[in-house]
Amino acid sequence: MAPPPDTCKKTKLEGYNTYVRKLNTTKLLSASSKLLFRLTLLVALILIFFFTINYHPQLTSHYSQPVTSTNNNHRLLATSHLLSSAFYGSGAPWEKQVRRSSTPRRPNGFSVLVTGAGGFVGTHCSLALKKRGDGVLGLDNFNSYYDPSLKRARKNLLKQNGIFIVEGDLNDAELLTKLFDIVPFTHILHLAAQAGVRYAMQNPQSYVSSNIAGFVNLLETAKIADPQPSIVWASSSSVYGLNTENPFSEADRTDRPASLYAATKKAGEEIAHTYNHIYGLAITGLRFFTVYGPWGRPDMAYFFFTKDILQGKGINIYQTHDEKEVARDFTYIDDVVKGCLGALDTAEKSTGKGGKKRGPAQLRIYNLGNTSPVSVGKLVSILESLLNVKAKKHVIKMPRNGDVPFTHANVSLAYRDFGYKPSTDLSTGLRKFVKWYVSYYGIKQKVTKGVTDTS
Repeated sequence: MAPPPDTCKKTKLEGYNTYVRKLNTTKLLSASSKLLFRLTLLVALILIFFFTINYHPQLTSHYSQPVTSTNNNHRLLATSHLLSSAFYGSGAPWEKQVRRSSTPRRPNGFSVLVTGAGGFVGTHCSLALKKRGDGVLGLDNFNSYYDPSLKRARKNLLKQNGIFIVEGDLNDAELLTKLFDIVPFTHILHLAAQAGVRYAMQNPQSYVSSNIAGFVNLLETAKIADPQPSIVWASSSSVYGLNTENPFSEADRTDRPASLYAATKKAGEEIAHTYNHIYGLAITGLRFFTVYGPWGRPDMAYFFFTKDILQGKGINIYQTHDEKEVARDFTYIDDVVKGCLGALDTAEKSTGKGGKKRGPAQLRIYNLGNTSPVSVGKLVSILESLLNVKAKKHVIKMPRNGDVPFTHANVSLAYRDFGYKPSTDLSTGLRKFVKWYVSYYGIKQKVTKGVTDTS
């Protein structure tokens, strides 16, 4: 009879193999853990190094005040802006550009954040501020409401004059926080807005996003800055809406807007009142009346009339439904710039600190117009003379799109408080505009000699 099989060796061998597998598994886990730890440590060191070169402790004084229930969100943004700094500009070189552009050259000069600096009024105001020695930093999102190439050309003009524009949006709270962390702005000239009465019927949300939400976001950032800046911002003559008083005075009713654009600007005036009352921000609103001139907006009548007349296209001239001529208080850009600078120069300091009001703060509203309404028909006649081309005119009834038939500014309040006195009549202003237009667009067609002779 055969002896039973010896299972002892087999059992020992299986036990040994199990031990080896466990040992190898342990070694593998240990090696993996060490590798993961080293990778984590490496990533942490890289992040620390990156944030170190982009972070400047001396610039955080705006956020040194205690946290309160009214500014918790912005305290969080002040902390998290380090994480977002990687996505703005190019770190230290970008911040250097921001500081250089914002630094005034004249004694006691302003450091001004100009929103909408790539826009029509924003470009001219930025140039005027820089020319007199103030520090200017622009902010613009270069949207496509009208030809962005014109905005880019304005940006290049500003760059040639030492003005840097940050490309960003008012609703980007982290970007605004970072800019205020880098620069202790003394003033804000807030000109960024979604403009145009007719476009509001196509894209109403853009008006709410820019004119209301964007304005609130800017005020939220300004209220916790230390020191708080004084704010001058662009309202609009459109707020007078269905007002029938003539000329329009700041004391007239503005609670009957005729368009969504006007409603958002009126909302801005009420929002400004709120932030002045609660947080001590010194705020001045300016109601612009149909601003025109070189580097202007292509959606404005004088601009596209010029284009269409030169191209031999027909133009529509509106009449009211009772067959009255539509008229506007056309205001030349240089006069508006003087008004904006006058408002900045007479703006008092804000009284709040750390998001808390310490005393009464200045709150003002002014008309900036030309005080001499001109019919659209007269505007076309002047252009015909300057361009030496007869326009193909079509007189039609004014559409019900929110436009008002007549505007006329009473500017006595602005004259009293900062010497605002418009001095450019429509013929002179249009001559300067046409000279710029034919030069910018390279128009070869001969126009009236006076255009090229006028500086």
